[in-house]
Amino acid sequence: MTRFVVTGTDTDIGKTVFAAGLAGALGAHYWKPVQAGIDPEGDKEAVSRLANLPPDRILSEAYRLRTPASPHLAARLDGVTISLDQLALPPVDGPLVVEGAGGVLVPVSETLLMADIFAYWALPVILCARTALGTINHSLLSIEALRSRGVPLAGIAFIGDAHAENERIIPALGNIPSLGRLPRLDPLNAQSLSQAFAANIRLP
Repeated sequence: MTRFVVTGTDTDIGKTVFAAGLAGALGAHYWKPVQAGIDPEGDKEAVSRLANLPPDRILSEAYRLRTPASPHLAARLDGVTISLDQLALPPVDGPLVVEGAGGVLVPVSETLLMADIFAYWALPVILCARTALGTINHSLLSIEALRSRGVPLAGIAFIGDAHAENERIIPALGNIPSLGRLPRLDPLNAQSLSQAFAANIRLP
């Protein structure tokens, strides 16, 4: 069964767009277990617009928090306690794409990081990274954090304008397959994403 976790080196780098492209390409179910911030919409609503999937393949979050902040803080402000036993993978038939919140070491509680949840799931992770300045450090630190927890890595996907050296050195130093680069899209819609994903991304 084809199942992947999509995470990023940071927040707001385009991993939801990548997750939508991946879910659409695989005809997968999509699940964002912890959503922090729902104004004007959450990530599952964005994926619903971009992935061309039937509505029943967009799964409800385990935790849907109002505040756009680190999940541990958003949960505290909402009076919610995030528990690992509420984050078991949903039983679905066929492919599944799971999107993390923020970066690899974002806390979801006082004692639990996103990377700890990835280790609990034991699914292969696709790391999304910017192509811009600073991405080498962020990417290699993220790779080390995942490997130190025994999380399997399916590959790294770059997002943004072409940067040949960053796209070369990170996979080489991180010993991780490059899945390609998804350019920023304007307009961004289901059709443009599907076409760009097929043209630029190699599925692991």
